[in-house]
Amino acid sequence: MKGSEKPELDMEKTARFLGLSVSRLERLLEKRLLSRNWGKYKNLFRFETSVSGIERGSVLLQKRDGELDLILGFPKIQRAMLLEPSINNHFSEIDKLIVEEKMNGYNVRVIENAGKLIAFTRSGHVCPYSTEKVNYLLDPSFFRQYPDLVVHGEMAGPENPYVSKKVYDTQTLDFFVFDIRHKKTGQPLPVIQRRKLAASFGFKQVPFLGEFARKEAAEKIMSIIKKLGDMGHEGVVIKDLDMDLSPIKYTCSESNCADLEHAFKFYNEVGRDYLYSRVVREGFQTVEWDEDEDTMEKRCLRLGKSILSPMADSVRRVGNGEKLYDEVTLRFQNPQTLQEFEEYFRRLGIDAIFDRVGYSGGELMVNLQKLNQSTTDKTESMWEGNLW
Repeated sequence: MKGSEKPELDMEKTARFLGLSVSRLERLLEKRLLSRNWGKYKNLFRFETSVSGIERGSVLLQKRDGELDLILGFPKIQRAMLLEPSINNHFSEIDKLIVEEKMNGYNVRVIENAGKLIAFTRSGHVCPYSTEKVNYLLDPSFFRQYPDLVVHGEMAGPENPYVSKKVYDTQTLDFFVFDIRHKKTGQPLPVIQRRKLAASFGFKQVPFLGEFARKEAAEKIMSIIKKLGDMGHEGVVIKDLDMDLSPIKYTCSESNCADLEHAFKFYNEVGRDYLYSRVVREGFQTVEWDEDEDTMEKRCLRLGKSILSPMADSVRRVGNGEKLYDEVTLRFQNPQTLQEFEEYFRRLGIDAIFDRVGYSGGELMVNLQKLNQSTTDKTESMWEGNLW
């Protein structure tokens, strides 16, 4: 066996650890529903589907000594469509609620392995770009002191290869903690305990927006949502203090429309459920907020423009011979990370162009263009006179 290769899984030991039969584990591996990572992370296996209570995106880690660890996927947070009924129903036995900001980026889970931090995406992949970032944004002593905890956070800012936003107080890309959970059980720390612990290690956190009695929470949150919307921010997450109940989320109209604006720019790449759900949210919100005719008309105009304007612009650009793409500038501390990130995109099937543009502050600056070929091809076909 070559030194760089990882030993194969002990099937009986792994099956016992996961609470599965050996035959079921074998089937998961054969069907690649439990997939081994590549490159220097071949000791990691990600769950491509939920299995016996193990969430999709969970990661099985095989340590150097052969011992196993499990990093559970982050559970999906359900959405409130009507704020007051949802709060009163979901938190019916809770007197006080905490509201934190839901930041618009991409969420990662961070652990330490073999002396280095690793950042997992929601799907369980190791993102090289995110991993490089967390290794200098987070204090590694936390993970040595609390090896059984997983830090969950939002990577947000303009230098974001997935969701580039310029609305936050960062010029690059930052990591904002929104949860800390026990590795094996997925049990979250209570909100105040988590915030104190994260602060003690200097971790940035999602903004704390208030603690409210349940009976007044909906009214307070509506006011918060309007302010966040004016700032172009995404929304809120509503939690009970002890995290005994799952949180719920609620978003701003401006965020819904910003999502639609980006999606309709690349109308042939995005699933229809993604588009439809954001339009439906607007209908529920305008009714609950009891908007007058003028206010509702402004909402209709905002919603309509977010759909039609970007799509018309894309049709026009393709008609002029242009290709459609997302563009963002990234910075890398190590050129090797750039190579790994390019390979990561290639393996995920993301068509992208990486253009090195020089150095700034000792970091390699790269212009990333993510090509949206499906929308370009579809639009070209229409310009050529083909039928839908």
